[in-house]
Amino acid sequence: MDIDRFRVRPHDRRAIERHAPDHIGPFKSKSAALDHRQKGLEKLEEMQGRLYARDRYALLLIFQGMDAAGKDHAIKHVMSGVDPQGTEVHSFKQPSAEELDHDFLWRTTKALPQRGRIGIFNRSYYEEVLVVRVHKELLDAQKLPEKCVTRHIWDERFDDIKAFERHLWRSGTIIRKFFLNVSKGEQRRRFLERLDDPAKNWKFSSGDLVEREHWKDYHAAYADALANTSRHHAPWYVIPADHKWFAQALISDIIADALEHLDLRTPKLDAAKRRDLAKARRMLKTQR
Repeated sequence: MDIDRFRVRPHDRRAIERHAPDHIGPFKSKSAALDHRQKGLEKLEEMQGRLYARDRYALLLIFQGMDAAGKDHAIKHVMSGVDPQGTEVHSFKQPSAEELDHDFLWRTTKALPQRGRIGIFNRSYYEEVLVVRVHKELLDAQKLPEKCVTRHIWDERFDDIKAFERHLWRSGTIIRKFFLNVSKGEQRRRFLERLDDPAKNWKFSSGDLVEREHWKDYHAAYADALANTSRHHAPWYVIPADHKWFAQALISDIIADALEHLDLRTPKLDAAKRRDLAKARRMLKTQR
């Protein structure tokens, strides 16, 4: 699949508009996309092992999107092919009192993946230029000094995020960011499904409808955030999300592509390690 067409170019404020949420790419059917996804998962499983063995890079995957965009579903299915011991998923909800007493990057910094591992953020520090931007009262709750809250605060936060992600990249953390772009009509259908199906009632919150009323504000905030923070070392991808099976296939391709561009050769053994292995082999051969 041509994944580059979904990558957000720096300063492109119209990136979200360039692909319809119901886009299905080259696939004629859901089954074709799922077959493609399965091949991607098999490749991802093999590369995860090499990522761990190489112990030079970490992979950070960030998922953002409106409510019911399919973030949980995408994470569950795309990452089903990897070893859970080498993967950590962190969901960031409303910040705690302790988190509000720190800078806005503090709580996510603590959850960054180690070298050799894959870290997944279900929502992230980008909430600080999205939901906090839409709901100004949340900014007041952060108790910032008055002189720090200027009309340039969102541009300043974009600068902070870019500097943070550049630092991570220079330290060996590979970053890929996904905006799951669901249409308002499909969101409505998924909300109704949650209300109509008792097994899915728990997924619905009345607050979801409150946020839905801010649809245009959120899309404007997303357009600004993506345009200002998508860079070659930490790109955003707009993922058409009305069809979950297409979103999964595309995301798996993007992750595999990110790993394929790394030097994940099996580490060479030094002389001492080779002697240890030879000694272990001799010991095992003498045993019954």
